Amino acid sequence: MISRRSVLRTLTAATLIGGTLPAFGKSSHSSAIRMLDTDNDGTVDLAEAKKAASALFDKLDRDHDGTLDKRELAGRLSAKEFADADPDHDGTLTKDEYLAVVEQRFNAANSDSDSTLDAKELSTKAGRSLLRLLK
Repeated sequence: MISRRSVLRTLTAATLIGGTLPAFGKSSHSSAIRMLDTDNDGTVDLAEAKKAASALFDKLDRDHDGTLDKRELAGRLSAKEFADADPDHDGTLTKDEYLAVVEQRFNAANSDSDSTLDAKELSTKAGRSLLRLLK
């Protein structure tokens, strides 16, 4: 049986020595598009991203208070990212604040400024950062 630790060591080693895992990365981002692409055009637009983020927000809001705290976000944002996303500094994110972060990350990932994200854009650092907020 392969342990999670073994998989993480292998991925870390591959990253550190400059190796790539094309099948893993490509498959992961292609499946993300299939999951998010409700109009089946092969890309993800901002409305599709926000729809997925809104549904995830509702799922993560276990206490149903309309906000997410750091615990409910389960590592989707670093402490600094959380602080930046919390303009009123109340220690929680409302759905509007969460969706604003999603929109910022979407725009950062949209390198060709065509208002949609393809698998290549989702495989960038900015795209992966967005996907953490949608999965």
